Amino acid sequence: MINVKKSASDKLIDAIIYFILAIIMLLTLYPFWTQVVISLDGGGTDSAAYSSGIVLFPSQLTFGSYKLALQFDELWTGYGYTVLRTVLGVILSIVFTAMTAYPLSKKDLPMNKAFTSIILFTMLFAGGTIPSYLLIKELHLMNTVWALVVPGMIGAINVLIMRNFFRSIPEELEESARVDGAGYMRIFTQVVLPLSKPVLATVALWVGVGHWNAWFDSLIYITDPDKQVLQVVLRKIIIQNNTSDITLLIQNLGKNTSFSGRQLQATVVMFSILPMLIVYPFIQKYFVKGVMIGAIKG
Repeated sequence: MINVKKSASDKLIDAIIYFILAIIMLLTLYPFWTQVVISLDGGGTDSAAYSSGIVLFPSQLTFGSYKLALQFDELWTGYGYTVLRTVLGVILSIVFTAMTAYPLSKKDLPMNKAFTSIILFTMLFAGGTIPSYLLIKELHLMNTVWALVVPGMIGAINVLIMRNFFRSIPEELEESARVDGAGYMRIFTQVVLPLSKPVLATVALWVGVGHWNAWFDSLIYITDPDKQVLQVVLRKIIIQNNTSDITLLIQNLGKNTSFSGRQLQATVVMFSILPMLIVYPFIQKYFVKGVMIGAIKG
């Protein structure tokens, strides 16, 4: 690597950039850290949950609110349905997106540009909420997990990124496999996909986070309260400020009345983001390579 000596102006610009990034990082992390502190503070009326100022550390560390939240049935119902939706959504999306992108990565595919144009068209124009709702209803998918998974199963931008990544794989590898008698499906499953872990992991992360955070489609397609996803439960508690279920839970467990509704709100929020915090470090190592190579125009 060539070491380039930076001038004083370059160092000044770097320092300004680092300073701005540090400010953005603090502004991003502080709301998250506040929820962590509130959820872990067992100081009763002196806890961070009752403070209107800046809080950095819990006055008394406790995991009591987490034990209490574990008894909140609506949380587990939403958790289960969100996990089901996310797992199905990621698996189906990866399978169908890869099967769509691989043929498009072949420049000798007949009508390749026409198929690509049709996919690009869906990025510019959507059917709209009402037609989508009527379509889901006519397909009898209401109140099923398929109403949440099928509509977004193949994303246009994911197809294009995956197509470009497939094109970056040397054609000689596929030609060698073809000489050995392998067909397109065998080449796809045993040569292309094993070499495409970065882009598969990247798209899986995007799709997984999207499904985990989605709530609007569940709100309009799911009318059964026992099938609502976790984000709808959180929206009810936090945005609509409907803490009646949590308050009732606290009253039923009289010995734990030292915890406030705000503290349990923070605990529920931490429960909702915990899976993404656990999964991301394992996928992060593929993220940059998958995005960079997949985003190169093919």
